[in-house]
Amino acid sequence: MESWKVLLGRPLVLVAHPDDEALGCGALLQRAQSPAVIFATDGAPAVERFWAAYGSRQAYAEVHRQEAKLASRAAGNTKIFFLSDVAGNSFVDQELFKNLMAAMAALRGPAGALGTSAILTHAYEGGHPDHDACSFLGHALGKDLMLPVWEMPLYHRDQEGLMRRQQFLCGSGEEFELQPRGEELERKRRMVDEYKSQHHAIRDFPLAPERFRPQPTYDYCRPPHPETLNYEAWGWPMTGEQDSAAFGAYTRGGEALSA
Repeated sequence: MESWKVLLGRPLVLVAHPDDEALGCGALLQRAQSPAVIFATDGAPAVERFWAAYGSRQAYAEVHRQEAKLASRAAGNTKIFFLSDVAGNSFVDQELFKNLMAAMAALRGPAGALGTSAILTHAYEGGHPDHDACSFLGHALGKDLMLPVWEMPLYHRDQEGLMRRQQFLCGSGEEFELQPRGEELERKRRMVDEYKSQHHAIRDFPLAPERFRPQPTYDYCRPPHPETLNYEAWGWPMTGEQDSAAFGAYTRGGEALSA
């Protein structure tokens, strides 16, 4: 089994949204020597109901940015980057699969400059379209830079339609569990608590354990599983088939398909 300790050097943590890093690997970030986190989207969807209470989508995105900065301090001043800052254009929450080419172009710069030892990203599990897009981008970036790619679960909907948090969709036999305790657990709690705007969405996530494994070989040309995906069940304006079609188009060298 590939040693998880490769994540304790200079890992590049590629996550979709501010708060994903706190939930998925807040303790690991404290243990790593020189971790860096890249947020692939600004955390603000285009749909008004998500940001109406903040006045504008941009204002909501700025709240997430400030929360991420506070969380990074709680973790020990982890380096954080927003992909939109690197690219010069915004990557909107829920729409990353439409912008794979631009996202990959923006990722190569910081990934190479940071002397990254390994990439850690989301599992391909059908919980959120941006999580699945990060899984694909992590795979492609690891291939380009010849780096090991690891993954962590956040949430998915099981065959009975129940939400499963911090559990892999299926086992590979290579899973590793990190158990934060004491001050480490308390600092992770403070990281999560900084995301006050997301309290309603993240309050049910367990703080421990954190689970990691080497990224399996996925068929990104197919949805993560044949059942109804979580975001399909939520009625969001995209499907797993559209996501996987975009991944397939990128793999073939074409533009990411629009919804």
